[in-house]
Amino acid sequence: MEQEPLRTVGGLSEARPATAEIQEIADKVKPLLEKKTNGKYEKFEAVQYKVQVVAGLNYFIKVDVGCGCYVHLRVFSGISKENELELHGYQTNKSKNEELTYF
Repeated sequence: MEQEPLRTVGGLSEARPATAEIQEIADKVKPLLEKKTNGKYEKFEAVQYKVQVVAGLNYFIKVDVGCGCYVHLRVFSGISKENELELHGYQTNKSKNEELTYF
């Protein structure tokens, strides 16, 4: 049985391989990212993530967008019942080996 990522308040968890749930989160914020970057992503595959516990959860997600390029996303999920996802930040032109860090 796989262990849940360590969720300490304020700190980032260890990097974990992306799950179906993380891919779903990435897919939901993809249109927001495309609007902000004025681009279209044919490939959008979440490959890794970290979690930060705040008044909700911050997900830091590394996404493979093809051609050796990656995007880092910071997605906030609140604790309200609506549990809407908000794209709080992103970094483009990342490489496969760049570590997910707080931004």
